[in-house]
Amino acid sequence: MKLAYVDAFSGVSGDMFLASLLDAGVPLEEMQAMLDQLRLPERVQVRVEETRKGALRAALVTVDAPESHHHRHLSDIQAMITASGLPDAVQDASLKVFQVLAEAEARVHGTSVEHVHFHEVGALDSIADVVGAAIGLHLLGIERLYASALPYGSGQVMTEHGALPLPAPATLEILSRAHVPLTPSPAHFEQVTPTGAALLAALATFERPDMLLERIGVGAGRKDFAWPNVLRLWLGRSPADQDFPMVVLETNIDDMNPQLYGMVMAKLFEAGARDVFFTPIYMKKNRPATMLSIIARRSEEAALARIVMEQTSTLGLRVQPVYRLEAEREFHQVDTSYGAVPVKVKILDGRKFHAQPEFDACARIAQEHNVPVAEVYTAALLAGRSLLI
Repeated sequence: MKLAYVDAFSGVSGDMFLASLLDAGVPLEEMQAMLDQLRLPERVQVRVEETRKGALRAALVTVDAPESHHHRHLSDIQAMITASGLPDAVQDASLKVFQVLAEAEARVHGTSVEHVHFHEVGALDSIADVVGAAIGLHLLGIERLYASALPYGSGQVMTEHGALPLPAPATLEILSRAHVPLTPSPAHFEQVTPTGAALLAALATFERPDMLLERIGVGAGRKDFAWPNVLRLWLGRSPADQDFPMVVLETNIDDMNPQLYGMVMAKLFEAGARDVFFTPIYMKKNRPATMLSIIARRSEEAALARIVMEQTSTLGLRVQPVYRLEAEREFHQVDTSYGAVPVKVKILDGRKFHAQPEFDACARIAQEHNVPVAEVYTAALLAGRSLLI
């Protein structure tokens, strides 16, 4: 499982997060091409350059947009995103961030989400920051995002509403709603912007994960502090990937038409599931139900979970890491009176134990010869004994 940890010791903003993703290996050309799918009123161009913050190098991002301020409603931004050709995961993450922003702005200004006017975060450069961050996480294949505690200082920031205290009201509302851990800072500047706060509140878990560290991306802020004003993005994998390379996904379903289960199983196998099976169970109120179980590689967890969420009525899944003890196997063909039949040979400690005919092939051959499938299967089973000598 690919993980990312946002080390926001100096705060977080949309452009700092975007810069850290690009510095971590997201190809700028691919990000730009995907941003162009938004079909914004004017083209937004992302530029990245290397800079220094104190003694540290970092990537600095500039988003060139033709407008600096434009008031938009949440519905305007949602329409831009949903009308794009961006992948579903990118759209979902972007919409989630803007929903968090809208709910915070509505609370702060005493209005409804539908009537919120986005000011700074409704500008094209801020839209590019949010969607660009979602694109970057998608291109890196990040499956879980984590974040550190965020610093908070004091002072004021100038906005379209005039001077406001720090943390800015919308930022503070976002942090409060997500129960974000905070740590005091001596800074008298804005360290956590509303966009930066919403990105982490919507997409990250505020804890430090166990991680096999692979690389780091460093994004620069525009202000200079007494310390390097950078955001560090740590990329790695879960240590469990080594010991538990497989997962079991399970969910209990009691309100779905059973005719649909066959299609669900077919789609899961097409997407790479190693095994899919259904178990009759009883749930609360003695209600008959079905437990759907999937065994898969960790790398396929996200794709398979999405299929289950889309194709069934369930609202969630249980995921457990597991490992498998597997015998070696060889594939052969044996000659029978009905022709060649494929068999699978099991091997333990170098010894061949069992030769199992492939049933689908037996069924096809039986149909061709108009004989019972058991006859073809038995013939192949007997012929397979020669492989065990």
